[in-house]
Amino acid sequence: MRRLRRDLVVLAGLLTLAYLILPNVVVMVFSFNKPNGRFNYSWQRFSTDAWQDPCGVADLCGSLGLSLQIAAWATVGATVLGTMIAFALVRYRFRARGAINSLIFLPMAMPEVVMAASLLTLFLNMGARLGFWTVLIAHIMFCLSFVVTAVKARVMSMDPRLEEAARDLYAGPVQTFLRVTLPIAAPGIAAGALLAFALSFDDFIITNFNAGSTVTFPMFVWGSAQRGTPVQINVIGTAMFVLAVLVVVAGQLVAARRKRTAATR
Repeated sequence: MRRLRRDLVVLAGLLTLAYLILPNVVVMVFSFNKPNGRFNYSWQRFSTDAWQDPCGVADLCGSLGLSLQIAAWATVGATVLGTMIAFALVRYRFRARGAINSLIFLPMAMPEVVMAASLLTLFLNMGARLGFWTVLIAHIMFCLSFVVTAVKARVMSMDPRLEEAARDLYAGPVQTFLRVTLPIAAPGIAAGALLAFALSFDDFIITNFNAGSTVTFPMFVWGSAQRGTPVQINVIGTAMFVLAVLVVVAGQLVAARRKRTAATR
């Protein structure tokens, strides 16, 4: 009992992690299934046919490419704007600064359906044609808050004396920013960018309201679930999950290597 109490937190963490990963394991297992009918909900027999032809379903890879394109551009836009907003909120004092700080959290606290309907109303009143650009603008809008929050936390923890030391050594504003400020803030910026990409790629509600005839990968999955779920959807989901895990592992390895390098100096 003493050992159980001591390891209770670790055990609870492992059980929570297993609970979170279990759906991904199910998706991975069923990517090797060959169902008899249209629905890939029950195991029939092992097959690698879907892995050999992941684009065998019409419009599947087209919607995937569109989602990746929107997510990439939304990540760039939200990261650039969010980084500038975060630096402005932390480093400068101006009117309505407190109100802006509060408004930044609204998209994260607001239900997605409310934001989706509001953006749709805005686009319709402006006479905008629903499609790629309205989806991109909407994704930048709701990803912006997450980037600002991540970068702001990193900027607030930065030691201003490092930048002062760079200026004392005759570094200009641009050189100070590129050589000192940006490398220190880079982990927060990278975290915000990865979060924005994941949110944009995965979004369905806001996209569904503002897409018009544009079909992204989440919308394709939702539409396919009404008629039948092809195994290729599980293949794409498994590939995205494995890619995300590899990115996280690579980041951890790079961080560990930097710590070892810094310790030996």
